[in-house]
Amino acid sequence: MPITGLSFKPVDSPYFKSLEEVDLWASTPRTALDILKYCPRPSSSDTRGKLLVCHDYKGGYTESLSSIGYTFNFWYAADIFVYFSHHRVTVPPPGWITAAHRQGVKMLGTLIFEGNGEDDCLRLLVGRLPKSKTGPARQPADFRSLPLSPHYARVLAELAHQRGFDGYLLNFECPLRGGIEQTRAVAAWITLLVEEMKSKIGPHAEVVWYDSVVITGQLAWQDRLNAFNLPFFLSSTSFFTNYTWAPSYAAKTAEYFRALDTPAAHVAPKTLRDIYMGIDVFGRGSHGGGGFGAYKALAHIAAAGLSTAFFGQGWTWENTQDASGFTWESWFADDRRLWAGPRAGERVAVPAAPPNRAGEPPCAHGPFAPVASFFARRAPPDPRALPLHTTFCPGAGRAWWVDGVRVLQREGWTDVARQTSVGDLVWPVPALAWEGGGDDARTDALPAATAEVTLEDAWNGGSCLRLGISAAGEAGDDAAFRCVWLPVQSVTITPGELYEATAVYKVDQEDANVDLDIALSVKLLSSSAVANVVPQSVSSAALPGGWTKLRAPAATPDLSTKAALGLVVSLVSEDAAQPLTLALLLGQLNAYPAPPPAAPAHAPMLLWADFAAASPTAPLDGTLTWEVAATFAPLAPLTLRGAEDPASAWPVAPSAERWFPRFMYFNVYAGVSPAPEAAVWIGTSGHDGRAHAFAVRHANLPFATAGVKTVAFFVQGVTDRGEVMRWDQCVFVNVPLP
Repeated sequence: MPITGLSFKPVDSPYFKSLEEVDLWASTPRTALDILKYCPRPSSSDTRGKLLVCHDYKGGYTESLSSIGYTFNFWYAADIFVYFSHHRVTVPPPGWITAAHRQGVKMLGTLIFEGNGEDDCLRLLVGRLPKSKTGPARQPADFRSLPLSPHYARVLAELAHQRGFDGYLLNFECPLRGGIEQTRAVAAWITLLVEEMKSKIGPHAEVVWYDSVVITGQLAWQDRLNAFNLPFFLSSTSFFTNYTWAPSYAAKTAEYFRALDTPAAHVAPKTLRDIYMGIDVFGRGSHGGGGFGAYKALAHIAAAGLSTAFFGQGWTWENTQDASGFTWESWFADDRRLWAGPRAGERVAVPAAPPNRAGEPPCAHGPFAPVASFFARRAPPDPRALPLHTTFCPGAGRAWWVDGVRVLQREGWTDVARQTSVGDLVWPVPALAWEGGGDDARTDALPAATAEVTLEDAWNGGSCLRLGISAAGEAGDDAAFRCVWLPVQSVTITPGELYEATAVYKVDQEDANVDLDIALSVKLLSSSAVANVVPQSVSSAALPGGWTKLRAPAATPDLSTKAALGLVVSLVSEDAAQPLTLALLLGQLNAYPAPPPAAPAHAPMLLWADFAAASPTAPLDGTLTWEVAATFAPLAPLTLRGAEDPASAWPVAPSAERWFPRFMYFNVYAGVSPAPEAAVWIGTSGHDGRAHAFAVRHANLPFATAGVKTVAFFVQGVTDRGEVMRWDQCVFVNVPLP
């Protein structure tokens, strides 16, 4: 939700400092926020460990709509993301939940007890206490154990449901003075939380136990799974070890797990991949020294078949933010080197690793390996369930564009809700191939390609992808005509289904010696080759500002669930002996189910808008709300043959997916004229987790209102297919001024 001004209201109760604050929140019923729901990726046969990323970044809640900051852009390698802070209950901000869910990644909050948290840790078990005088009807003959209440399991699950996230990391970093009686109650309470979470959130809900207290109640990090923390692992869905483990501990953990005998019927089956070995990216006791040395710890984890918990990945920003010449672009390059690896000619500085513990034999490690190389590359959810949309936006920028028109320019903004994939197959290093899978008869060299995220131009959103193609001059017979395949984004598909893909691009740097043709293509991916789904795009349309939209249908065969969206670039050189250099801007890429031929045609529209002022003395401070709708094409004459006709009057069964439009966000404009074209863009919806509402601040309006009788607000939808709605589909509301 980039906005024109600097005034905005934070999300209601972004976190809670105590369980008492949680009870106060629960005392007022609230409706669930309109946050993008979790949509799982298709199952994978890859047996490598999973990745949990734990976001301990400057205490959390640092994103600002008025400055450019840190965002995470490697969702394709992650399975779980934990939003972490040192408040009692950390609630992930709506934007982070949306960004994770768009990529099929689970988003967790944190429940933490540390320092003076012992009283709240006891309260967690016995539940909320009444204000009135109360007690047992009759004194029990024998007091058997600490009483265990489901109260906070219910409340925390309801909080996750209302805010739209998928579980909790449990971090009990204070001693439990009640000893084994209290730790047994904690393990039992975890099962209550798991049950409540799966009931309210769904079977994908996660409750992760962090290696901290042990069954005696002592705060004693074990750095691995063993008998002292096993009961907590069995009660939860997964386990997150501390970071200071010795190189042998990963193998010891795997060996211990294989020896387990857990016949308890209430315990969900566990695998080695449910154990996440912790790595502190800041290097505090982690094998390899953290940072660019973290690959050494990753190698031990991978060899043992375990998963990884990567803690404090914002190190790339915090470690360099005070360095001379630091910019967002310099950080983005550093982060890319850690996760995806250096480009040709680049170097990374691997830290000197601390010595192994006494008695631990030395271990040899090869050259630097990027973090993402240890994990399966996972495509976003199937567009059939969640349409694929990317504007290659990292969730931060310095401007905002709507259909190629820049509507905002400022020093910076950060809104993770606006984040999309930056093209997992093209960035940071494109993989060009000769179109058609390669031609062994070609004697000329394959052109070189580069890919960079640029904040200087966009189609929609705050950035686009700049693709450079270059080649040396060639004298061979084939050099005059080159046709290359440039994969951009991986996608999972359902065999036999119909899809449609679109792309928006423009030429940024022309080569006068080259005739250029661009087509959109969808190709199947297999372990051995790339196979065509459709040859090339079948249509293209010119747009303002030099942009062009490509469209390609994709009739998928019953062969594969992995595909790539990309560009087929045809280059015809007038003089093949001359080198060529050109660049494209790729502004948007979409994939979604193609409507069946007989489906009723519908169009999105906005039905109404309304404005509620905060007070009579501040008529332009308030909340703008609106409602969405669909309209249908005129019906053809009905052809029913009577009451017994088995054919439906409508040839396609009703389906919300086919009959009703979905929206990603809404652009909001304001002006003193009734004409929407004269209005000024003031922001986008979604920052606070409300899909159909926008907080208006008079101070944010970029025009004077002195002497004005009416201010008009216009709401413009952006569909999940990346289409910005026409003004005749949008709505306005007039706000009179005294």
